[in-house]
Amino acid sequence: MDLSNQTKENVVYMIEQLKEKLRMVNVDAMNAENFSEENYEDLHYLYEMVMKRDTFSPSEMQAIVSELGSFRK
Repeated sequence: MDLSNQTKENVVYMIEQLKEKLRMVNVDAMNAENFSEENYEDLHYLYEMVMKRDTFSPSEMQAIVSELGSFRK
């Protein structure tokens, strides 16, 4: 997938991949429809960072989820 284009489809893709990678329990809170293209660059940066790692400490996980929450509409 070409994530260099700032599209709603790419936002949905990244959110879905993040939910899967982070094995989020409350996936309803991270509904991809609640995210806009407004924070695309920040979301893409976070996506790239998360996808490069295999494990996260509890504090890292909390920071990632908090950051994702700040991107919601």
